[in-house]
Amino acid sequence: MTTKPFYFNVVKCLILLLLVSRSLTSYGQTELEKDLENTAPAHEKVSATFKSTKLINGHTNETIYKHELDFKVDHRFGDIAGSNGGLRQFFGLDNSTDVRIGFDYGISDRLNVGFARAKGATTVQQLYEFNVKYRLLEQTTDDYVPVAVTLFGSNTIAAVKASDDPASATAYRNLTDRMNYVTQIIFARKFNSSFSVSLTPGYVHRNFTAFRDQNNMFSVGAGARAKITKRMALVVDYFMPFRNKDDEAYLEQLNGVKFYNTLGVGLEMETGGHIFHLNFTNATAIQEMQFIPQTTSSWLKGQYRWGFSIARRFSFDKKKDKRS
Repeated sequence: MTTKPFYFNVVKCLILLLLVSRSLTSYGQTELEKDLENTAPAHEKVSATFKSTKLINGHTNETIYKHELDFKVDHRFGDIAGSNGGLRQFFGLDNSTDVRIGFDYGISDRLNVGFARAKGATTVQQLYEFNVKYRLLEQTTDDYVPVAVTLFGSNTIAAVKASDDPASATAYRNLTDRMNYVTQIIFARKFNSSFSVSLTPGYVHRNFTAFRDQNNMFSVGAGARAKITKRMALVVDYFMPFRNKDDEAYLEQLNGVKFYNTLGVGLEMETGGHIFHLNFTNATAIQEMQFIPQTTSSWLKGQYRWGFSIARRFSFDKKKDKRS
């Protein structure tokens, strides 16, 4: 009987120890994963469904944190093409249809209040807006809450000089005639790290309008964000108002005014504390109380325009933004 070399026995021992250690490691990892799952926070909230409080025309479900200030500038140019566009108008860059400068402040992580001043894109101009936004529900990663729900409301006051024409949209008699209201419920869902959608039913009330124009109007909007790089995303939104067909036909026949639904597409870029949007839309106005009921430009006629928005967020308590 031959005796096996000593090193052969050493090799066998090492192999045996390796197998045992791998088994113990696998078991330990499995137990650790179970422990981590058990200690993970239940109903963890989804963060950064959208990167900004607005897409192109409409609002998102996002709010800013307590003691934060969000400063935003929106600008719309003239028609790129069509009878009012082209090279003569430098594709709309020679004209400005609307400008809005706004501030939003976080009363709490869920409640924001805002103030803005806009030029206005119709005869109703010199607009002062006061708004409030509240996160009612937040989506969770385990779908315990499958969608986020945010409430938005605004009151816009027109400071333009009153017209002497009684049929005009600015034939104001008192302060209440100048007031306009918007109420919206914003439903949003983040499907993954790259894709989010929103649905926004809303109601617009204008205390005073032109003859046979609507004081009250329901609408529904939809939006989406698709991430293409770490700092860039494609964004789109669409708004469809529900108009009274008789009044719409009367205004079209009398004044040649035809209304269109609002469509916007754009590119979103994030640069540190700034969110920059370069967009294209047929809406000339920026305020909800104007672009929802009074968009009279058509994509098919070349009546779409360049636009941009710049948002800068400031924190007064140095709290880190967990939604970034």
